[in-house]
Amino acid sequence: MATITVPSRGRAVLPGNRAARKLLGLALAAAVLVPFAHAHWPEPAWPHHLTVDLSAPLSSAGNWVVDNRDTHPLFLYFLGYVSNAVVLTVRAVYLTLLAAGWPGVTVLAAAVAHRVAGTRLAVGAAAAFLLCGVLGMWVPTMQTLALMVVAVLASVAVGVVLGLGAGLSDRLHRALRPVLDTMQVLPAFAYLLPVVLVFGIGVPAAVLATVVYAAPPMARLTALGLRGADPEVLEAVESLGATGRQRLLTARLPLARRELLLGLNQTIMMALSMAVIASVIGAGGLGDRVYQALASVDVGAALAAGLPLVLLAVVLDRITAAAGERTEARAHPRAWAHALGATVAVALAARLLGRLDWPAAWTLDFAEPVDRAVDWMTAHLYSGVPVVGGTADWAGHFTTWVLDPLRDGLQGLPWWAVLLLVAALAWPIGTWRTALTAVLAMAAIGVLGVWEPALDTLSQVLAAVAVTLVLGFATGVAAARSDRVERALRPVLDVFQTMPQFVYLIPVVALFGVGRAPAVAAAVVYALPAVVRITAQGLRQVDPAALESARSLGATGRQQLLQVQLPLARPALLLAVNQGVVLVLAVVIIGGLVGGGALGYDVAFGLAQGDLATGLVAGAAIVCLGLMLDRVTQPTERRTRKGA
Repeated sequence: MATITVPSRGRAVLPGNRAARKLLGLALAAAVLVPFAHAHWPEPAWPHHLTVDLSAPLSSAGNWVVDNRDTHPLFLYFLGYVSNAVVLTVRAVYLTLLAAGWPGVTVLAAAVAHRVAGTRLAVGAAAAFLLCGVLGMWVPTMQTLALMVVAVLASVAVGVVLGLGAGLSDRLHRALRPVLDTMQVLPAFAYLLPVVLVFGIGVPAAVLATVVYAAPPMARLTALGLRGADPEVLEAVESLGATGRQRLLTARLPLARRELLLGLNQTIMMALSMAVIASVIGAGGLGDRVYQALASVDVGAALAAGLPLVLLAVVLDRITAAAGERTEARAHPRAWAHALGATVAVALAARLLGRLDWPAAWTLDFAEPVDRAVDWMTAHLYSGVPVVGGTADWAGHFTTWVLDPLRDGLQGLPWWAVLLLVAALAWPIGTWRTALTAVLAMAAIGVLGVWEPALDTLSQVLAAVAVTLVLGFATGVAAARSDRVERALRPVLDVFQTMPQFVYLIPVVALFGVGRAPAVAAAVVYALPAVVRITAQGLRQVDPAALESARSLGATGRQQLLQVQLPLARPALLLAVNQGVVLVLAVVIIGGLVGGGALGYDVAFGLAQGDLATGLVAGAAIVCLGLMLDRVTQPTERRTRKGA
C-alpha cells in the first residue's frame, strides 16, 4: 500500500529542512574544529588546566558558617528566628495530632475526604490511616504528617506569592520562567547540602529544603491560571468599575481555581517525596525508618515504613485531585464546622477513655513475613534459576553488557567530542541558545573537576531512559489502542505515580541487591508511569479526521499507528522523553545510596561526612547534568508555551 498522507495539523513543529540545515552547519563546524581539537587535546579526559578547584573556598565558606552560626547577626536575628519558627510550628502540629489521637485523626481524614469526594474515598482514607497503625507506624506517620503540613503550607504560600507576581506582571513572569524551569529539573538531592550548611542537621533544614523543592509547581500553575483567565469575564468585571484588587479576588482567582488546586496536588506530592529524602538530613518520621532500613538492607523494616508513605501519598493525591475536578465547593462551610466538631468530640472521648495511643495489641509484625519472603526470593530467584537465570544474574549481565560498555564508551570519548555531541542533539530541536546552554552546562561539569563521575551518572541515565522509553512507548501504545488495557493500567499507574522516590529502592534491593543495576531498575519503575500516561494521552488526542481519512484509504491498524498517530503525536512523545529523562535522573542520583556510585554517592558522602566541597561540587554537577539533559530533550516550542 502507498504511504498515507495525513493532514498537517498537529504535525511536528520543527520543519525538516530547518533541522537539516542545522545539522549541516554542525557538520561543517565539526569538520573545521575536530582536527584542531584532536591536535591540541588528544586525551579523552577533561584537561586539568581547565578545571577550577573549589575545595578551598567552599571549605572556607563552610567553616565561616559553622564558626559564625551562633554569633553573626544574620543567623541570630533572621535565620535563627526562621529555624525556631519552623521547629515550634512542626512541634505544635505534631502535638496537636498526638492530642487528637488515632481516633480523632482517622475521623478527621475521613470527614475531609467525604466532604470533598464522597463516601468511597472517606472509607479509603480511614482504612489507610488505620493500616498505618496496624503496621506499628502510627507515631512515625504523625511525625511525617506534621512535617508535611508545615512544609506544604509554606510551599503554597511561597508559590502563590510568586505565582501572583508572575501572573500579573509580564516582566516578573519572564524573569521567573528560567528560574522555575531550572528548579523543575533539579534532583531533590541537590537541595539538601546548601540548606544543611546554613541550618544544620534537623527539622528546619528538612522543611526548608522541602519548600524550595515543592514551591515551583504551585508558582507555575498559579501564574498559568491567572494568565489564562477568560478575557471576556475580566473585561465585564472591569466595565463594572472594579479595582485591580477586586478583579483579582472576584474574577481571576475564582477562574483559576482548578489550576490552584492542581498546584496544591502537585505541591503535596513533591513535598511528601522530599520529606522522605530529607530524612537523610534529620527529618525523622517514616523517611528515617526507610533510610535506616535501606542502609542495613533490611527489606522487611523498609517496606513496613514505606507502605504508610504510599498510603499517605495515595490518600492526599485522591483528596486534592477530587477537589480540583469540582467546579464549586461540595458542602456549605457549616458542614466543615460539623466535621471539625465531630473530630473534636471523638478526640475528647478517646482522651477520657485513655485510648489516644494506638493499642500495641492491634499491631502486626509485617517485617518478619516480608523478610521470610525476601529470604525465599534470595534462595530461589536471586541466583541459580534454570534457563533464565536469577535476578542477580540479570543485574550482573546488565552491568557487564550495558552499563560498563556505555560508561567506558562515554569516558573514552574526547571531552570536546562529548560537547559536540551535546550540541548536535540540542540544536536541531531548539535554537542556538538552547544548544549553547546545554554545551555550557556540560562544560561546567568538567570545570568543576567531576567529568568522569558525571559521565558514569550519565551512562546510568541513558541506559535507564532507553529501557523506560521502550517499555513506556510499547505500554502507552497498547493503552491508547485498547480501552480494556487502559482501564487495567489506570489504578496501577495511579499508585506508582504517587509513591515517593525512596520507596522504589525497597523492592529492587530485595531482588537485585546493591549496585548500579538496582539504581537503574528503580529509576525505570519510577519514570515508567509518566511516560506511559503521556504517550497514551498523546495518541488518543490525535485528530480523529486524520485517522478516519487513513481508514478510508484502507490503512491497517499498524499503518495507522506508524504513519498517522505517531507522527501527529510527536510533541507528546517528545514531552514523554523529556519527563522520562528528568524522572530517571532524580532516582539514579538517589541510587547512590544503594551502590549506584558516581555523583549520587558523592552527594550522600558529603551529607554524611559534612564534606561541603565534595557534596556541593557533586550537587552543582547534578544541576548542570539535569539542565543539559532537559535542553537536549525539550523542544523550544514547548518551553515557549510553559506558563504562557
